[in-house]
Amino acid sequence: MDTLNNILEFVGLFFVLLGSIFLFLGALGIYRMPDLYNRLQAGTKASTLGAMSVVLGVGLLQPDWLIKLIVIILFIGISNPLSSHALARASYRQGIRPFFKKKMDDYEKEVESEQKWKVESDKVESGKR
Repeated sequence: MDTLNNILEFVGLFFVLLGSIFLFLGALGIYRMPDLYNRLQAGTKASTLGAMSVVLGVGLLQPDWLIKLIVIILFIGISNPLSSHALARASYRQGIRPFFKKKMDDYEKEVESEQKWKVESDKVESGKR
């Protein structure tokens, strides 16, 4: 039983260290990337994996908390990518374009058609009043 506790402690410390490394690399990526979208990608991927690893490591170090921490891991896995997607979408709609724009931008066409539809619907609304 003592050997199992030692193994769980070692694995838990390994996951905490691994998560700390990912969180540091995510912060470094946020600092080094040229535009908002690259920063979001670097921060989201690294912070999601880093936070999940740290929480799992703490769960292995404190087995009584493991069930609650697994729920927290699931929440992080769902909410972090969704929030970064919402931030990127809102930024694009506000006119912040990528630093290195490629030849093809399919989302730009969708945003333009949606804005035209909104203008037309506003005209119809103002005509009814």
